[in-house]
Order: sequence, then structure tokens, then C-alpha cells
Amino acid sequence: MIEILKTYEDGIRQINEIEQGCWVVMTNPSATELLEISETCHIDIDHLRAPLDEEERSRIEVEDDYTLILVDIPTMEERNNKDRYVTIPLGIIVAKDVIVTICLEETKVLKSFMDGRVREFFTFKKTRFILQILYKNATVFLQYLRIIDRKSEEIEHKLHISTKNSELIDLLELEKSLVYFTTSLRANEVVLEKMLKIENIKQYPEDTELLEDVIIENKQAIEMANIYSGILSGTMDAFASVISNNLNIVMKFLATVTIVMAIPTMIASFFGMNVNGIPGNGSPYGFYIVTAVAFVITFIVALIFRKKDLF
Repeated sequence: MIEILKTYEDGIRQINEIEQGCWVVMTNPSATELLEISETCHIDIDHLRAPLDEEERSRIEVEDDYTLILVDIPTMEERNNKDRYVTIPLGIIVAKDVIVTICLEETKVLKSFMDGRVREFFTFKKTRFILQILYKNATVFLQYLRIIDRKSEEIEHKLHISTKNSELIDLLELEKSLVYFTTSLRANEVVLEKMLKIENIKQYPEDTELLEDVIIENKQAIEMANIYSGILSGTMDAFASVISNNLNIVMKFLATVTIVMAIPTMIASFFGMNVNGIPGNGSPYGFYIVTAVAFVITFIVALIFRKKDLF
């Protein structure tokens, strides 16, 4: 899908044709749409396809007529009726007259711009627009990181009550999300550092403060991701040890019960042998005597185990 947007004095509007100072939004475009934009804006079609590859790395490529900025953005997807957090590429192509963004899906990073909810946003101020997108991307990362932290706390409370594998698997999924986020944020940081050295992207004095804010927000997101990842990893190790310890306690209890219950069985086996000379063989109270002795011995052994805290 292709949308062409442009800001005016009364806000942002959708237009029908590409013109100077507009913003071309491409969301999961078809091959025909890619070819159309490639020919109209004189952009290599391989660069338009690059953000559509989920494994594409963040980078900057400078060409004669345009500059490609590729960064990772956070997104949420549903797997097995559960929310999972991953990253996907977002391509920003700064051409002579227009800015083109390409992404596999509609994203929160661009949605606020498309709805006109960003202050001092103009499609024709290309450098500032790029920095605003990158700033918004860092803030969305921070939002998702806070959500992940809250989810990990909820799962931790459940683990206190029920030590099941499902909760540990959920924690593992969150830890994987944090690994994706940390890797993507570090790659984005490299892109920001390279942007400072590229002459094609002009650095205006009024944008200096915004660029600093982008770098600070990105660094803060990296630090938060590292902190949450460390906490989550420690929590998983701790609860894995708890589950293993609980299993050992159960096995110890079962082993103790087995030993105690084996005593009357062993005594009954001795006195149940069909041979001469068994004590009490001819006594009418033999069964009761043997049973009483078995219960007494069993009780004494159980009491000893109880004192040793094996029950």
C-alpha cells in the first residue's frame, strides 16, 4: 500500500501525486508499487526491497541522488494466542524532493506522524523529520520495554504460586525479546553515529538539540534493555533452581514413604513363608502379633525419619 502525505499550514493531508516536499509511505508494498516508486523517484529497487527483509541489518547507504537509512523498530506479534515482541526493519530514503519510508507493516512509529499528532512536524523539513522518526522509535522501544518489565513481574507472581514450565517458557520468550531489542538498539546507535558524519544529511543548528535527545533516548533504551535482561535472566535461574529443589523435596518424600511402607511388607514376607519353624506358626494370635510388631517397627522408623526432617 502506498500513501502520499504532505504538511500544510492547517495540518497534514493525503495527496494523489508525488510532489516536492511530500512523504511517501509504503506499507508492505507489492512488486508493482515498488517498481512505480523506483521509476518515479529514481531509487534503486533493491534499496526499496531491503526493508522488506526481516533479517536486514541497520545501516546507512549514500548514493548520488538519495540516502538510505535502515533502522530496526519494535513491533508486537501474536503467537499461540500470546503477544511476542520482535523488531523489524524500517527504511527511510531521503531523496532530493521527497522522503520515502518502507516497512512490512503499519507501525506505531509512523502512525502518530500520519495522524498529525506530532508537534512541529513538516514533511519538507527532511533532516528534522528523520530525527523525529528516530526519536519516536526510541520512545516506542522504551514503551515496549516497560510493558515487558510489567509482564515479567506478572509471570513472577504466578511462579510463586504455581511452578510450571509454561511460566518459565513465557519468561524465556520475554528474554528473547530483550535480546532482539538490545541488538537492534545497538545497531541503531551505530546508524545515529554515522548520521553525524554524512554530508548529504544537513545538520541545522535548530536540530542539534533534537539529535542529542535522540541519542540520549536511544542510550537510555539500551541501558533499560540491559537491566531488564539481567533481572530476567537472574529470575529465570532462580526459579529454575526453585523448581529443581521442589522436585528434590518430592523425590525425598517419596523415597522416605517407600522405605517406611517396605517394613511391614518385608515382615509379612518373612512370616508368610510356607516352611516349618516360623515363630508363632501354631499360635491363634500369630497374625495379630506379627501385624502389631510390623506397625510398631514402622511407627518407630517413621518417627526417626520425622526427627531427621525427612517427612
